[in-house]
Amino acid sequence: MQVTVNGAGTDVPDDATVSGLVDRLVAAHRSGHGRVAVARNGDVVPRSAWETTRLSAGDVLEVLAPTAGG
Repeated sequence: MQVTVNGAGTDVPDDATVSGLVDRLVAAHRSGHGRVAVARNGDVVPRSAWETTRLSAGDVLEVLAPTAGG
């Protein structure tokens, strides 16, 4: 199914959860879960709900992680 992640269309499995999406993104960027925040359709998803929050077709997600530098 198609969702939007950080402004880009992304295919995810039909049974995808926020946790699964973060796992996939973290593996791609080689960073830790420790400082990641997720908003789904404009609402922050508490980390305690990541495992049980299922994604739906058309969801718009922002996955944010701080970066060092400056």
